[in-house]
Amino acid sequence: MTASQDIGAAGAGPAVVTAGPDPGAPAPAVTPARAKGWGLPLLVLIVGMFMSVLDLSIVNVAIPVIRRDFGVSTESIQWISTAYSLTEGVMVPVSAWLGARFGLKRLYIWLIVLFTASSMLCGLATGLGGLIAFRILQAVPGGVLPVICLTMLYRIVPTQKLGVAMGMYGLGIVVAPGVGPTLGGYLVEHVSWRVIFYINVPVGILGAIAAAVVLTKFPAERNRPFDLAGFACIAGALFSLLLALEEGSSWGWTSYPILILFAAAINLLALFVVVELYVKHPMLDIRVFKNLQYVNSLLLISVMSVGLFAVLFYIPTFLQGVRGFSSWDTGLVLLPQALVMMVLMPIAGQLYDRFGARWPAIGGVLMTGSGILLLSRINVDITEGELILGMCIMAGGLALGMMPIMTAGLSMLPPEVTDTGSAFNTLFQRVSAALGLALLTALVTSNRAQFMADRSALLAGSGADVHPQVLDMQQQGEAGLLPLWQKVSALVQAQTYSNAFFIAGCVTVAGVFLALLLRSGRPSAGASKPVAH
Repeated sequence: MTASQDIGAAGAGPAVVTAGPDPGAPAPAVTPARAKGWGLPLLVLIVGMFMSVLDLSIVNVAIPVIRRDFGVSTESIQWISTAYSLTEGVMVPVSAWLGARFGLKRLYIWLIVLFTASSMLCGLATGLGGLIAFRILQAVPGGVLPVICLTMLYRIVPTQKLGVAMGMYGLGIVVAPGVGPTLGGYLVEHVSWRVIFYINVPVGILGAIAAAVVLTKFPAERNRPFDLAGFACIAGALFSLLLALEEGSSWGWTSYPILILFAAAINLLALFVVVELYVKHPMLDIRVFKNLQYVNSLLLISVMSVGLFAVLFYIPTFLQGVRGFSSWDTGLVLLPQALVMMVLMPIAGQLYDRFGARWPAIGGVLMTGSGILLLSRINVDITEGELILGMCIMAGGLALGMMPIMTAGLSMLPPEVTDTGSAFNTLFQRVSAALGLALLTALVTSNRAQFMADRSALLAGSGADVHPQVLDMQQQGEAGLLPLWQKVSALVQAQTYSNAFFIAGCVTVAGVFLALLLRSGRPSAGASKPVAH
């Protein structure tokens, strides 16, 4: 959807990871890499992360065009995204084991190659079934890459430079979803939807070559056993939960299939906890949740992820469904927020290295919530400038707060559970975004039914009983019920999105109380924890 290490003991020498002779022994401590020579490896990791995250948003823009080309239903075409999300979620828990078993560098190269090959196959697909199958194949490296990239980052970057490095790395996590609609809109409108997959091929080839030359090789733990029971439980739980969240609005939230999926997810998660506490070699070490600072960071990341993905989902839907924008024009409206994040993220990293996480997090959470609350003023007549302003304020808050929060949480964990921390970090981002969007969508659906009933009653009215905008249409001589219904539908859609943004904004602003609990003070190169003030 990532564990961290306590990058405490700083040193000037290169990072060293040695596999313990006993597969049951705790993973060896990892010391930070040398203070110089990590910039180019970091750039390689950013490319891999950016490519995998970009694919999530860029494909969504092309779905309507793909549906027309293949001549399939709207329900069927959604499985292009649903199949990818489900597979990606299942792969995240096994990422830590794969990295330890095969070695981080080797696995990273394999993942890039597989992602590139599957992207080519997606572009060559001649039918919906083939495209869905290739998207599932593409999601395998797509789910593992974020965990592996973050784990490697924590092992090659020295503690005193961690904030700057995470600020740069964050471009792949937060900027890619903002750039995706713009790039995808242009390619779909002016070239072909197949190009959104082909574009990964040259990038992937260069990325794999660069990784082979530049990245540090980490020894693998060849004898590390696979926790089959734990993986089956967490994979089944995530599959059930994500499928329920994806299909709840269409199948019905109280339908038997959705209720059964939720029940299966809850029971499998409970069984997973039991298994992981008692097996000798757990898939993921759930004892990381004993660290309250790490748990606090996960909650904050979840709150901010909900706001981000709500905006990225509803604003394009509003622009295309209500305002009639093309994919390209919609992407242009979303582009400024990506540029804001691109500028501010490196600055956020420097602020973390100097002041710690608390104050950047407080400012970031407040800005993110304020921007979303500004977007709650959305209506059919809102200007593009007002939308861009709200999104830019939100983006500025995400840029300032997201990476310091994530860095602070991961840095509280001991080195031997870095990979586990990274996996849980990614899981919480994915699941919280899906859960938050599902809850908001349920609210939007409920509100739409109520608002349509209320406003439709005004269509037959006259004088003061008629909504001013409907009355204006009547006075301009527009006849027939269809134009009136379209106008009322647009008014209702804007109002439901306004309510969703208001709730998301309030929840995000409330996150400032969690941000106050973060540690402040400059991270110390010689201590295992930041120096608290």
